[in-house]
Amino acid sequence: MTLTAPVITRTAAAARAADVWKVYGSGEAQVVALRDVSVELERGRFTAIMGPSGSGKSTLMHCLAGLDAVTRGDVFVGDTKVTGLSDAGLTKLRREKVGFIFQQFNLLPTLTAEENILLPLAIAGRKPDRAWFQTVIDTVGLGDRLGHRPSQLSGGQQQRVACARALVSRPEVIFADEPTGNLDSRAGNEILTFLRRSVIEYGQTIVMVTHDANAASYADRVVFLADGRIVSSLDDPTADTVLDMLKAAAG
Repeated sequence: MTLTAPVITRTAAAARAADVWKVYGSGEAQVVALRDVSVELERGRFTAIMGPSGSGKSTLMHCLAGLDAVTRGDVFVGDTKVTGLSDAGLTKLRREKVGFIFQQFNLLPTLTAEENILLPLAIAGRKPDRAWFQTVIDTVGLGDRLGHRPSQLSGGQQQRVACARALVSRPEVIFADEPTGNLDSRAGNEILTFLRRSVIEYGQTIVMVTHDANAASYADRVVFLADGRIVSSLDDPTADTVLDMLKAAAG
């Protein structure tokens, strides 16, 4: 059966940066991590961000997600202007509109898989949509692991818990920072397949930083950075075309 993406009725970008600069330090110690970056990340699509080490890819994701403040320019998540938000506003944004998946799974060791998945909702004082929760659990294949603690789960299973935790609140956008970096190839491909399914079947928006051409091939679009600037982008990537673009960006 061929899966087709649902029609996304809202046309605004899920996240965007407008003329963004990010500068660390000053004087001789100054480092310019982002240089006048403007990019729109489409709703209901899977975008990968790639580039050489030090290119600014993780910085861009952190700024888009409200984890780091920009030096100049503006960042938006949906219709919310992230730039200039108070600490309380940023907390609300991360709680209600953004999901995160990190290379380190960031699970609480004393909680079960189910408790870890539902933790963001519990913190926000929101009751889970049980039907949606069951859909997410079925999608990631964790039905028989919900009562297990992280120490009783494999790395791939722990990352699937982290993916389910990011998806269960139905955020505007999920930011994934090297989500397969600590996994073997089989477990990594399972996670990427899940992320791909969440876009195709549920209209989720995924933004993933990765250095892995195979991981990027699961995306709809790849954005390439070098020296803090966006230098190119690629639609419908394959591992081979991504490698070719990385070589060109490095050269």
